[in-house]
Amino acid sequence: MYWVLLCMDAEMQKTCVQELVLKQRSEILHALCSSGSAENLEKVLDILLAQGEIIWEDYQNIQEPGRALFAKARQLLDLVYSKGVDACGLLLTAIKQVLPEAPVFAPLFLEYNSALEEDFQSTPTKTLLTQRVSLVSELQNCIDCALDVLVTSGHFTKADCNEVCLPIHTPPQQARRLLDHVRSKGESAAKLLLHYIQQKPEFGSPLDQKKLTPSKEFLKYQKKLSSSLSAQSFFLSTYGGDSSIPLDHIYTEVQLEPAHDSADFQGPLGPEDIVSKVGSQNEEADTVLVSGQAGSGKSTLLQRFHLLWARGAALQDFLLLFPFSCRRLNSLDRELSIQELLFQHCCWPDKEQEDIFQFILDNPHLILLTFDGLDEFKHSFSDECRICSPTQRVQAHVLLFSLIQGSLMKGVRKVVTSRPEAVGPELKKYICKEVFLKGFSISGIDCFVRKHHSDSTVATKVLESLKTNTALLGLCHSPVLCWIVSHCHKQLLHYGEGSPQTITDVYLMILQHFFQHKSSVKSNTDFSWLKEHFNTVLHLGQLAFEGIENNCYIFSGTDVENCGITESDLCMGFLFQSKYLSSIHGKSYEFLHVTMQCFFAALHIAFSNNIGHSVIPKLFNLQDMRKAATSAVCFRAFVDMSPGRKWTSVGETIGVETANLQITATFVSGLLSQHHQCLWLLGCPKVIMEKRIKQVVRCLSTGMQKHFKSIPQPAEGEKKSMHAMPGFVWLVTCIYEKQDSRIAKDVMHKLEVTHLKLTYCNIGPVECTALAYVLQYLRNPVGLQLDNNFLGDVGVEQLLPCMHICNSLYLRNNNITDVGICKLIAKVIHCDSVQKLALFNNKLTDACIPHFSHLLKTRPDFLSLRLWGNMVGDTGAEALAKALENSKSLVWLSLVGNSIGSAGACSLANLIKTSTSLEELWLTENRINRTGAECLIQALEHNTHVKSIWLRNNDLSLEEVETMSQRESRLVF
Repeated sequence: MYWVLLCMDAEMQKTCVQELVLKQRSEILHALCSSGSAENLEKVLDILLAQGEIIWEDYQNIQEPGRALFAKARQLLDLVYSKGVDACGLLLTAIKQVLPEAPVFAPLFLEYNSALEEDFQSTPTKTLLTQRVSLVSELQNCIDCALDVLVTSGHFTKADCNEVCLPIHTPPQQARRLLDHVRSKGESAAKLLLHYIQQKPEFGSPLDQKKLTPSKEFLKYQKKLSSSLSAQSFFLSTYGGDSSIPLDHIYTEVQLEPAHDSADFQGPLGPEDIVSKVGSQNEEADTVLVSGQAGSGKSTLLQRFHLLWARGAALQDFLLLFPFSCRRLNSLDRELSIQELLFQHCCWPDKEQEDIFQFILDNPHLILLTFDGLDEFKHSFSDECRICSPTQRVQAHVLLFSLIQGSLMKGVRKVVTSRPEAVGPELKKYICKEVFLKGFSISGIDCFVRKHHSDSTVATKVLESLKTNTALLGLCHSPVLCWIVSHCHKQLLHYGEGSPQTITDVYLMILQHFFQHKSSVKSNTDFSWLKEHFNTVLHLGQLAFEGIENNCYIFSGTDVENCGITESDLCMGFLFQSKYLSSIHGKSYEFLHVTMQCFFAALHIAFSNNIGHSVIPKLFNLQDMRKAATSAVCFRAFVDMSPGRKWTSVGETIGVETANLQITATFVSGLLSQHHQCLWLLGCPKVIMEKRIKQVVRCLSTGMQKHFKSIPQPAEGEKKSMHAMPGFVWLVTCIYEKQDSRIAKDVMHKLEVTHLKLTYCNIGPVECTALAYVLQYLRNPVGLQLDNNFLGDVGVEQLLPCMHICNSLYLRNNNITDVGICKLIAKVIHCDSVQKLALFNNKLTDACIPHFSHLLKTRPDFLSLRLWGNMVGDTGAEALAKALENSKSLVWLSLVGNSIGSAGACSLANLIKTSTSLEELWLTENRINRTGAECLIQALEHNTHVKSIWLRNNDLSLEEVETMSQRESRLVF
């Protein structure tokens, strides 16, 4: 086609150029949108607007706020096609000018000159349109100066300037907004701007440098701050702040995904992607939320950002970066202003403090603040707590909430980390975007273990051990658990076939690792090492438990002494001295990690004599605790508190933190399992231990029953389904930690549903292991829906034991590759109950299609296969069509968004001719042209059983769509 066009003269090219836009539709969309930036599309729009091929109303319709980038590009293509040959020709020429390397053919009959003319013709406002491309280029480096001229002349107000300079926009976008505002102000403003552009000094001139360059003292302060931050971030600060491990030597990239599907992101997310406005859901907000489960690597990620900024390796759009820990902000008990917070608790300017602070206020878009661990903040968020004045002194939590809301220092970029369950809807309305941190990938686990061990032989042995224990491999997706497993490699390799299966197993392993370094007994066959240090466990457990119930994670020397913790106990390494808090109040201590504090709290609950009979029921009955107004003291009546102990008052705290209590309850379930019954001898008398074990079993059974009873009755003719909440997943995890099949069987036999929905429940490989353990005891097959989680290939493998109890499996948006699917299919082939698979938006390619083909040939009773949004291609479509030739049961086949062209469509047409069961074929968002569509129409002439074939957004012209719709009503466009 392209060669033929090249041989044509200009007139002949004109007659074919409209068809060429349709033929190249997919290539054009990819060229304009694949970078994730809107800049290429906007440059093309500038050219079309300047040449008059689109009018201002067209431009505004395409650029409608909130519309996805691909949707804008598709609307542009439809609009240009409808305008005729000249518009199509100019579009192709503009694309080649903006993207010379794009694989798009441009005709020869039209050229476009974007040079800025010396003599502006016509009216000034019209010139702003006709010379738009050059004007954007000229203005993007001098927005501030142009605005000053317009303000001085009285054409612009401060509000106009703020509208132009919103920090969410790039410099070219700000230049376009400036042009649009000036046009709305009339001829006088347009004439003034054009005159300024002709007369303005070159970028980099002394006047320009004076405008952009901060003061000498500011630069000194910037250097001091970056030096301080570099020193603080150089060594790994999490997991006890082991000063022997440089962050560079151990840091491993984690999986980061936007909370909402966005075409703006392509590939792995880096620091700039997270901090930028790209992908924002709320354009007016300035706060980015990075959410992840405990131990997923949130603190280490921020530490990495700090180090990269301090070195000048990333985030260089920000002149200053101020890091804060919410855990440490809890200790600030005096009122202070935002200036005092920045300078006294991050870095103090040696001179000109007021001038430097004024620069910060004047240039908020150049400032980045990070707040780590919002979930550990002792104050619950309230949008009633707010101030506007940067000089007003208030409590630290009011400063933080005001910054997040934007009432204080609007425009400053904030990055906040938290566990998902700690961020409610009140706070989320002030978040511009949310990014999920999902821990290590398989390659990340491999990389971390190899970095952790300088001896490659040891690293290889640890990784081989993980590969033979997929349950443990699943646990290692959590960076903190991967660190424990890698740190305790000697104990791990000693386990052999009996290596850890549960989270409790892993934490007992690190307990063994730390104690055996101090133990006189070196036996690995029993818990002799624990017997020797059992008093230490109880003392640390008391401190941990009282801290958890009071939402306290930093302890004073008095707190430590009151729990009977001695210097030798401190030397064990579970508590470390907090080095970032002021020494005025004496020494302060923290546990290695919040999950370690939860584990010691669980040890205290399971084995201490000072725990009353109501503690365990209250620990598991979290719903009642949330309802209680005095939840922060729900345990105190049942705990032997030392005289004189003082904790934060109920009025100042959000009460018992649900997430940490759930982690603690999970550990209690594991510690009181038959799997660890040898530990029971170390604790309370046998009678008390047996009562506690029965309490846990009763709580788990009661908790599950509450979920089952909440299932609404189905409407007439509908199946009964259960939409499970994260609390259900937590109870399932507790049952798995108990490792008692009788509990799982008893609970699951009472669940009577036909569909179990577990979407958006933060389910990863660890939770998949627990789900498979429990769900395998269901009495009847169910549809299992796990869409929008983060299973990955390991999670899929962990689900295999319960496949026999599934009749359908939905795994949309789970980052699954061909590797995981091949293992799944190998299992499903032998599970006659499974008849439907939905695998939308994963990472499947045509490499896994032979396995699907084998499944469909082996299982002729298969009903539905949905592969929407993968990369199957023509080869995969052909293989599937061949595999389905003898299928007598498949009624639904979805291959939406799989880059299938006409060759694949023709192969599927052959399937349609012979199929006696297929009713729905979805081929939307592919690359099928007229040839492929004709094959499908001809096939439908031989098949009256097919109800519809969906062909929306393929490479078909409007005329072709209209003609084919009239010929075949079952085609859906």
